[in-house]
Amino acid sequence: MSQPGERPRFYGRRSGKALRRNALALIDTLLPRLAIAVPGPGDRLDPAALFAGPVGEVWLEVGFGGGEHLAELAAGRPDVGLIGAEVFRNGIASLLGHVQARDLANVRVFAEDARLLLPTLPEASLTRAFVLFPDPWPKHRHAERRFIAADNLDALARLLVDGGELRVASDDPVYVAWAASQLDRHGAFDEVLATTDRSLLPPDWPATRYEQKRLAGPRPTFFLYRRVPRQP
Repeated sequence: MSQPGERPRFYGRRSGKALRRNALALIDTLLPRLAIAVPGPGDRLDPAALFAGPVGEVWLEVGFGGGEHLAELAAGRPDVGLIGAEVFRNGIASLLGHVQARDLANVRVFAEDARLLLPTLPEASLTRAFVLFPDPWPKHRHAERRFIAADNLDALARLLVDGGELRVASDDPVYVAWAASQLDRHGAFDEVLATTDRSLLPPDWPATRYEQKRLAGPRPTFFLYRRVPRQP
């Protein structure tokens, strides 16, 4: 796991097609009000203090894509603070559009690699974490790039409260098998659900735009794991 201020090597795109004028305006005006600064060496953050109003819980989405899932959760739970970590500039602009359109006050954005943020947060400071449709890196030689891996699961286990939820989804069969293996062998998580049947999911599990676009493809697998109680 990265230490605060240490920059891990990042693989993947940071930007796509040119943004429209209104999206650029959101990047310039709204993002600075919601952004969590990249931490320096030794920095520590109080996640609840990142929000203007009181929040009873803080949830983290790693790689929020277009932000539909995060925005829907934020709209439905104004008492919860939602932190979204995403490096893809176009996805950040999309989330900002949702925040503006729905007047969401409980969203904060870490516009960098989530691995830079995780070490700065206190133990047992998150109630839920989401890793939905991450880049599968399906080639065997790229396996070390997959987010669901021992080091990152160690970090999430440290941050989640006892009984906290880790929700993972993928439509790539290689990643599904990999994620199941990594999660099952990690001693800090117990499986609650692993299914391709969306009707079995908790009602507060909205679909991502990626999931909706992939309806004609392989059915995604959804994983729900809980943080086991810490030993006294």
